[in-house]
Amino acid sequence: MENYSENQIQHTQTPRDYIRVFFRHKAVLITCYITVMATVFIGLKLRTPVYEAQVKMLISAEKQVESPYYRDIMGVRSEQIALTQSEIVKSSPVIERVVKVLGLYNQPPDYEKKFCSPLKAKLVDYFIQKDKEKYGKYTEEQQKAIRYRLAIERLKGNINVEPIRDTNLFIIGVKEFSPMGAAITANVVSRSYVIFDLEQQLAELQLKYGEKHLAVKQLQDKITAMEKSLTGEPISDLEAIGPASVKIIEQAQVPLEPVGTSDIITLILAFIMAPFLGVMLAFVFEYMDQTFKSPREIENFLNMPFLGSIPKKKMSDKLVINDPDKRSKYVKAYRNLSDQIYLLIKGKDLKSILFTSALMGEGTTAVIANLGSYMSDKLDRKVLVIDANFRAPVIHKMLKLSNSKGLSNILEEKISFAKAVQKINDNFSVLTAGDSELNPTTLLNTSDMADVMKEATKKYDIILIDSANLTGYQDVVVTAPYADGVVLVVDEGKTRKQVAKAALISLESKQVNMLGTILNNRTYSIPKVIYDRI
Repeated sequence: MENYSENQIQHTQTPRDYIRVFFRHKAVLITCYITVMATVFIGLKLRTPVYEAQVKMLISAEKQVESPYYRDIMGVRSEQIALTQSEIVKSSPVIERVVKVLGLYNQPPDYEKKFCSPLKAKLVDYFIQKDKEKYGKYTEEQQKAIRYRLAIERLKGNINVEPIRDTNLFIIGVKEFSPMGAAITANVVSRSYVIFDLEQQLAELQLKYGEKHLAVKQLQDKITAMEKSLTGEPISDLEAIGPASVKIIEQAQVPLEPVGTSDIITLILAFIMAPFLGVMLAFVFEYMDQTFKSPREIENFLNMPFLGSIPKKKMSDKLVINDPDKRSKYVKAYRNLSDQIYLLIKGKDLKSILFTSALMGEGTTAVIANLGSYMSDKLDRKVLVIDANFRAPVIHKMLKLSNSKGLSNILEEKISFAKAVQKINDNFSVLTAGDSELNPTTLLNTSDMADVMKEATKKYDIILIDSANLTGYQDVVVTAPYADGVVLVVDEGKTRKQVAKAALISLESKQVNMLGTILNNRTYSIPKVIYDRI
């Protein structure tokens, strides 16, 4: 637990301030880490390993017949040639031949399930079912045509053509779930591409020499031989080079590893990067959170002394004086706060202090009740707590007192001060809010309120006044001049800085003696064992 000389706060950032952000937003860090790791793990399970086989091709522009097409090729930059050829590789005549030869249109819809994880298999089944619903209304012939079309588009998506910089070479890469299937498909695609090129030359020769010319027959024989090699099995280098203007320089080999980063490396990277992402989010949330979170922020932003803090307590409506554990952090907190306020009262010769907050529900009443109870018991001073919060009177509920008579009844001149005050013990008395239907601001803004304070000052050593919040009402503005000083209670994680700053403007015009601030419901983010070492 942080218990850290809070009244001597420096105005410079320390490592503790940054570490506090980590502990304050530990839920963000943990959630981010778990989310990233779970997302990456599920993503890997949904990723089917894919292998890529590559064929290296050469654009030589050597041909069987002189043609403007081939003549133009020699004067074009290699990058443009490679890009042109890459489009030819993916063209329908080339791809359709591959699909027909390998029978890819007859590939079972659940083919991927042989290679994927059980989780991905469920997803595959889902998409298969969706396809059945989508295409089930078509005839068998129509479904066959659709499968054929889909097989062509799927193969095109699995082909990647990359030119090799500053050369006439380019690479045809084909991805497949099966390593052997990737090599076979890559070889068939490259040979289908060569056949397409030879067919272009054959058309040129037939136009020039006719069907029976020796060169035409030789080229037809070459095309026939190449078509026989569309099984994907390796062929001789001489056959691979052939007479085409594009030549197979290096045939596809069976890939040994799937493409992409391995699962282990991906998980390690996620394990390293997830904390960084969590830290970034923690600081983003810290920056976006404009509430008070530490004594330093209170002093720096409000430019007011910090008097002390009260730890967050689940049962904030209970008096800590009755806490059986006298060494608890709550008892210690009120002891320190009582000592600080008593020194302030003694040093500045004060008697009455008004407590307020920027917003409703920031725990002002609980702070006053506990302070009054503790100071009367431990400091042996006669303490009077006045509930001037007519908007939401609560003190009588905390102390189990009657609210039928109180301050409002005194101000209406229905009862005397002596009869309205209720004694808890010899040193601790309470003046509840009372029951009235008059406007609270009007009721408080009378000379009778000054008379009440004069009488209270004569009979009690310390007077603590609970007032309404600053934002909603003007009660504090009219009541504050009757007190010797004002203390602002801010709730950690609830009171916004700008709201508190704006609320204090109304008191500045009255030249109210602002004594300082109390941080209520404070959470101690950094464990003491860590705090003591940084």
